[in-house]
Parts: sequence; structure tokens; C-alpha cells
Amino acid sequence: MKPGKFNLTRSIVSSALTVFALSVSIPAQSQTFHNAPASAAGQENPFTGQQNAEAGQKVFGQRCAACHGQNAQGTGNIVALAHGATQTAKPGEIFWYITRGDLANGMPSWASLPAEQRWQIITYLKTLGSPGGAQLAPASQSAPASTGTLNAPPPKAPFTDFRFEKPGTVHKVTVQDLPAPYATQSAGNGPQIVPRPDNVWPQAPKGFKVELYASNLDAPRLIRTAPNGDFFVAESTKGQIMIFRGITPDGKPKMTSVFATGLNKPFGIAFYPAGPNPQWVYVGNTDSVVRFPYKNGDLQASGAAQHLADLPGGRGHWTRDVQFSPDGKKMFVAVGSGSNVDDPDTHPAEKNRANILEFNPDGSDMKVYAYGIRNPVGLAVNPQTGQLWCSVNERDALGDNLVPDYITHVEPGGFYGWPWWYMGAHQDPRLAGKHPELRDKAIVPDVLLQPHNASLEMTFYNGKQFPKEYDGDIFAAEHGSWNRAVRSGYEVIRVPLHQTGHATGEYEDFLTGFVLPSGDAWGRPVGVTTAPDGSLLVTDDGSNSIWRVSYTGQ
Repeated sequence: MKPGKFNLTRSIVSSALTVFALSVSIPAQSQTFHNAPASAAGQENPFTGQQNAEAGQKVFGQRCAACHGQNAQGTGNIVALAHGATQTAKPGEIFWYITRGDLANGMPSWASLPAEQRWQIITYLKTLGSPGGAQLAPASQSAPASTGTLNAPPPKAPFTDFRFEKPGTVHKVTVQDLPAPYATQSAGNGPQIVPRPDNVWPQAPKGFKVELYASNLDAPRLIRTAPNGDFFVAESTKGQIMIFRGITPDGKPKMTSVFATGLNKPFGIAFYPAGPNPQWVYVGNTDSVVRFPYKNGDLQASGAAQHLADLPGGRGHWTRDVQFSPDGKKMFVAVGSGSNVDDPDTHPAEKNRANILEFNPDGSDMKVYAYGIRNPVGLAVNPQTGQLWCSVNERDALGDNLVPDYITHVEPGGFYGWPWWYMGAHQDPRLAGKHPELRDKAIVPDVLLQPHNASLEMTFYNGKQFPKEYDGDIFAAEHGSWNRAVRSGYEVIRVPLHQTGHATGEYEDFLTGFVLPSGDAWGRPVGVTTAPDGSLLVTDDGSNSIWRVSYTGQ
């Protein structure tokens, strides 16, 4: 996208590079790669060898690495390309798929990218899975930020985008505001992550101060505060849990340590039992729940991981958060869908996905606690009401302003629509006529967010540092859109509960500024937790940092 210009077609092509092929919502595999025809499987790559691999690496680093990682190891909810289906597929099958695209399942077409560059990217990716392949230097770092200002028509309220996200701005989206499906063309506009310019800093409301707590992390994801005040952080791509202890006078950690390694895309972290002296640290791997013996102050796990329960794994949304009921008798685990709108009736791989599952703390007696929740990334228990809440990534490819992501309390046995319905009695046109008996069962969530915001971890503020009106409010990290023509999210929001424990539908921009005027993003909030001193810590896997937000009253 050229500075100062807005071009939807170019946006789609650029995004295709960032959400390249095998993104979160890929369709079910068959004997061929994404049902590629035999003619594609027989097509040879005409651009092979060291020189073309290096050229492909350059394009990948500039355009694809923001989502798939600098070395194609996968980031966020985007799968890795350095191993798995991409490495076993034939080059012609990959070329066919990225040329054709599958926007309904989160994959824009790359048809407008020169064929030579498409082949070169494939050549580069194949070197990653071949011990005898070309030996390349590590992928280049992020491309420099674009200059200028994105020039696009303003959004129509109540919908918004990054240009109008300002600390303290209040938003409220209702079901009456929802457009018809396909009211706008479904965009592909993934972020190109750029280095943070020296003169740019996250912005918080007046009276708050933002400091850089930690940097040079490896894709930090969920963060949770232990009862003793340590901060546990999942570095999911690296397969480990980190500990950050304390805050020095200059706002940095007093100590860091690696608590556990060798995990499989860890995300959720929970301490059990509740109270000041937990005995276990539970971790949600992408395919299991494990726990480590723990006592306050441990900087390293004192024993091996104890496997408690298998979880549905495989393609698609991989994060698995973990929480416990207030009485400690039940464990809740969030499991996202493997797709965008795959019908579970005809896709067995969706079994027990797009659900919140319930277990005993020892991993036994699995049940479905609530269902039809496409990707319930973040779980939290409301300390005032004892209710389970979640933040949800809803489906894509119905247009810029469908379907809203949301934050909601979760009803036991509740049905939240996916994939047949959304926001109550709105049927997804891609599954028209399916399950009419569920129409009136689909629950409208408490707080509708901007569509495609990618709402991730949420927490209830339980500190004493912020003004009284913040007591008990929700803070949630919005990782940022890829399926909107002008990006939204890339912020931390506040959901005021007005000391009642219940939401009224509105939310407020709290920590913004992670997107430059050009539309390039330098940061992507993922996790949020309250520190013992009442400040707020926010993980950011765009700049690989942890930010600290404190209240100064000045």
C-alpha cells in the first residue's frame, strides 16, 4: 500500500502475503494438499536453487514473517510453515493453493503476486524442512516503516478503526448495528510488523504512565500473576514458560528465569489450588493439559510435567487457556475451532473444538461446559460474581463489519452460535438452512467488539493503584485485525462493569498507538495481568516486549 493512498485490491494482495497459505482457518486436509488437483501436483517448480531460495526468503521476510514468524516457525494463531503439511506437500500443490486462495477460510489469493516470487517463496520454505537443502542465513528483520498517512474514508459508527482509537474513547456495538453479510467485500489486510520508531510510544489515558518493563523476548503470549507476585509468561513458539520477578525503581524486572521448557505451544497458565499457597502450576499445551509441582518462589519447576488430559489439537486455533471454578472443583479449558466455518456435522476434526471444556482438576470426567464459541482465547473468573468469562475471536470473510469479536460471561450449557448462527438469530449464509432448532438458543454476548479485533487474554482488575472507578473492570488485549480493509484492534481495551460485576455493552480504548499513521503495525498486545502494586502488565508479540501501565494521577 502506497503512503497516503488506500487501495483495497492492493490491500488484499499485501495481506495475502502476511496471512500466507496455511493460516489459522485452513480447510480439512485430504490425500492431496487442500484438495489440489492432480495437474497441480505434477507441476514442477521452475525457480529452484540457492539464488531463488534467497530471493524467496527476502520476500517472505518482508511480507509473510509478520504472521508466520521470521523463520516460518508460526506465531500467534498462525501455523508454522517450516514443518507440517507445507513440507510434505508438492511444490505445485502449494503454488496452486496460494494462487487460488480460500478467503472463506482465511486465505486470500496471491494471484496478483508475480508467479516467479510465488515459486521463490516455496523454494525458500522447502529449504527449511530439508537437512540437505540450501543453507541460508537467518531471515532478515522487519521491513522499515512506511511514511505518510493512510487515506481512507472514515468508518461509520459504531464501527471504528485504528485511526480513531484513542485512550478514553467509548464504543458500543449492538446487534441492531450489524450489516448484512457481504455488505462489503471481505478484505485481506494482515499487518506488516515494523520496528517501533524512536519517537513512538503506547498511549494511555491522562494520569497514566507507560514504561517498557522487558524487551527482546521470544513472542511473549499469555501472562499471569502468581500468588507471590511473580509474572509467568508463555513463550509459546519456543515451548517454554518464563518467570519475571519484581519491579526495580527504573521499572525493570529484578530477576528472570525459565520455569519450564519442552512444552507444545503452551498458552494457558493457572495456579492451583486458589489462595496464597498453590501446589501446582497448570499449563495448557495445544494438545494437552499438564501440571508442574510448585511452591511459592520456585523459579524452576521442581519436577517433570504431569500429563492430565488430552485436548483436541491439530490445525487451526491452537491456544488453550486454563481456569478453575471458585470452589476449585472444576477446571475449564478453552479450545478454539480448527477452521473458520467448517460444519462439525461433516468435519469430524471439529469434535470438542469451539468449546469450553470442563474437567475435574485431575483431568478426569471431561464434559462440554459451553459450545459454539469459535475461538475462546482468554478465560477469566469474575471475582465478584464467580462467573466464567471469555474473550472470543469470531469468524471471518463475511465483510468488514461481520462478525464482531466479543467478551462475555459464559452460561453453563450455553450455545453461542458457531458455525451456524452468530450474535443470536443471525444465520451464517455459508451454512444456510442448517440447524434451525438452534436459532433461538444462540446467546447474544455481553460486549460486542470491533469485528476481527482478535480479542485475546482478558483479566479483571483487582489492584488498588488505579482510580476507584476501575475496580473490578475488565482489561483485554486486542491483537489486531487481518480481515478488515482498514485495520482495527492493536490495543488494550477496558470494559467497565461499574462495580456491579455485569457489563452494559460498552467498552473503552485504554492503551493504543501500536499502529503508525501509515497503517504499519509495530506492536500487537496479547496478554494482560495486574501486578501486586496495582499496575498493569501487557505482553506484546509484535515488538517482543512487556509494557507496564501505572497510575500517577499527573
